[in-house]
Amino acid sequence: MLRISRDLTIDENDIEIGFVRASGPGGQNVNKLATAAQLRFDTRRLTLPADADARLYRLAGQRMTKDGVIVIHAQRFRTQERNRADAIDRLLGLLREALVRPTPRRPTKPTLGSKQRRLEGKKRRSDIKAKRGSGGFDD
Repeated sequence: MLRISRDLTIDENDIEIGFVRASGPGGQNVNKLATAAQLRFDTRRLTLPADADARLYRLAGQRMTKDGVIVIHAQRFRTQERNRADAIDRLLGLLREALVRPTPRRPTKPTLGSKQRRLEGKKRRSDIKAKRGSGGFDD
């Protein structure tokens, strides 16, 4: 059992991990060995609150299929074990981040002092620009 939060765990049997050949540089090691881990996790097996489910859908983005399956491709390391652990860590991080409720933004108003400073600055700038003009010659 993998613990996501205090009251949420997932069974390791619900996670499918397959190994495929990694792309990129690496010489014959890349061509011979299947070291990249491809993790598949069906989110329908997990009971999440509605708001956390929506956040998970938004956070997963293209990693989540239309069926609700999260696919994570890990090929950062050269061994299957480290790529497998990396994929599981990324899945757990994604699920933990989805469970965190964002703090609501409270709209604030500018203080009286900041309003006065702003108006004084505008007046000062206006006076500078007003004095720029040519005095003009009166005949």
